[in-house]
This record gives sequence, C-alpha cells and structure tokens, in this order.
Amino acid sequence: MKTVVKKWGNSLGIRIPKAIVNDLLLKDGTIIEITEQDNSILLRVKEEYLLDHMLENITNENLHHEISTGKPIGNEAW
Repeated sequence: MKTVVKKWGNSLGIRIPKAIVNDLLLKDGTIIEITEQDNSILLRVKEEYLLDHMLENITNENLHHEISTGKPIGNEAW
C-alpha cells in the first residue's frame, strides 16, 4: 500500500489504511512506537498493560492458588 506524507500542524503525518487499522485493532489513542531502521520508518503498536484490563481476563479456570514460600527467616513479619 502507498500513502502520502502530509503537513499536520508543525509536523508531518500519514494516514493508516483501514485494512491495517482493522488487522491491528488500532483505535483513536493507540500508542505507536516509531523507530528508524535501515533507512526505513518502523511503526510498532506499543502494548499497554492496564490493570483493569488484566483483571478482566482472570477467570476461575486460569486463577492460580497461593504459593507457599516457607517460614519467615530473620526479621520478616508475615
């Protein structure tokens, strides 16, 4: 696919084609990491680890039990 670099305020911008937006599940506010590599521009979706989102994925099937680490040693208080 081709796109054109356009003036956007004091910067330059590109439009991401809808097919790529859909494939990568991009939305307004998605954080993208931009790097330069071998005379190319590389865009990567920066994964966000949001506690609320991670907690939503906990189910009874994937919830692990408490792990014993042994008795306290030294001045530890449990």
